[in-house]
Amino acid sequence: MKPAAAILIALGLSACSAYPPPEPGPPLPPPPPSGAALAGADCFRTSDIRNHTIVNSQTLMIRVNRGEVYRVTMAGACLAGAISSDPLIMRQPPGSPIVCRPLDLDIGVAKGGMDTRCIVDSIVRASPAEVEALPRRLRP
Repeated sequence: MKPAAAILIALGLSACSAYPPPEPGPPLPPPPPSGAALAGADCFRTSDIRNHTIVNSQTLMIRVNRGEVYRVTMAGACLAGAISSDPLIMRQPPGSPIVCRPLDLDIGVAKGGMDTRCIVDSIVRASPAEVEALPRRLRP
């Protein structure tokens, strides 16, 4: 390798190390226990979902007609690589259109012409304080 090329590579590598580390994730409380479900008054219809944001590879925040925000945690990293502008694909499982339990919500994410299916692990209603603690870009 020529000395000039080695100097350019070294300068390029040192410039990369000058970038600050990525910001830490949003301030979310620990995930709810697996299988966490909603109380009767907190249940909602899938047709009431109005907006969503993808927080990380396992967490989706959704807002419904009434203004409530729900935290949906996935069993795997099915949201990895997805962004909040990617459309959600909601399939209605057999039975009621009311969402109270993780099994009541069948979610997929459309990205790059592919449909990535998610297994919902838990769903809880977020408190107003939890929603306010989220950075504005992550609020649905």
